[in-house]
Amino acid sequence: MRRALLLLACLALPLAAARAQTPITIVVNFGAGGSADRMARLMAPEMSEMLGTQVIVKNTTGAGGAIGAAEVARARADGNTLLLSTTGPMAIQPFFRNDLPYRVTDFAPLCQVGDAPVMMMAAPTGPVRDAASLVATARAARGGFTYGSAGQGSIPHIVMVALARQANVEMVHVPFRGSAEAVIALLRGDVMVYADLPGPLQANNLTAVGVMAEARTAEFPHVPTLREQGFDLVHSIWAGLFAPAGTPPPVLDRLQSACERALQRPAVIEGFQRIATPITYRGQPEFAAYWRAELEKFRAIVQAAGIRPGD
Repeated sequence: MRRALLLLACLALPLAAARAQTPITIVVNFGAGGSADRMARLMAPEMSEMLGTQVIVKNTTGAGGAIGAAEVARARADGNTLLLSTTGPMAIQPFFRNDLPYRVTDFAPLCQVGDAPVMMMAAPTGPVRDAASLVATARAARGGFTYGSAGQGSIPHIVMVALARQANVEMVHVPFRGSAEAVIALLRGDVMVYADLPGPLQANNLTAVGVMAEARTAEFPHVPTLREQGFDLVHSIWAGLFAPAGTPPPVLDRLQSACERALQRPAVIEGFQRIATPITYRGQPEFAAYWRAELEKFRAIVQAAGIRPGD
């Protein structure tokens, strides 16, 4: 009997070790090389060290981030699959699309990691230098003025619809799978402007058209706000980690602690500075409350503007 119990114990040890070493996957619902992807890849090795297991980053793109979000919504609620998403899929898409393959109740907000005002950017050699030249170029193009976005229902899409309506000009929306693709299109001249997190600005020597903040930012003090240029547009893009709803509270607590500590590491702080996205940490209760407020804000914006996928 003792020998049998000893044999069972020996067999159980490698099984327990295998479970302990199950990797954690952070799904990023936009393409590789974009701001959200870079945030996840900065945090992953630090969280891996703290959690004692491998943390890998997987890009699942398409439908303005909805496909990646749906993947996590369907995942087992065991803490081994997380979502790093920006504002659009989590706060705009629920009111923008009737066929969304997930609900906000499918997620447990874990921690907010960053927040930055939207920066409108143009190619360095193009005619757009500021909001006035943007409007003039759009009017002269007579319906041929194009702007890029990270997908239908993303912040880059919504803010440009708002600008076009305030300026009373026609612009053509060209959606991409993420910011990296949109920036490449901007540099090639396939689109005229792009509005998103400010990370690509310096890395690609882009022209800063204007920042959608209440006041000029410390990171870009020379860039005027859109309000200074006559347009009432104040928007930021936040990013946060989510787990599938139903994940046990002790697991959520452990993951939140790793998220918080990762954001305090010098390598992560320096990395977020390089992509011009200030670290903005909120834990589970605070992030949940903030997310609820964002949902209500964008419900009102989308419904009042009557914005639809074809806009």
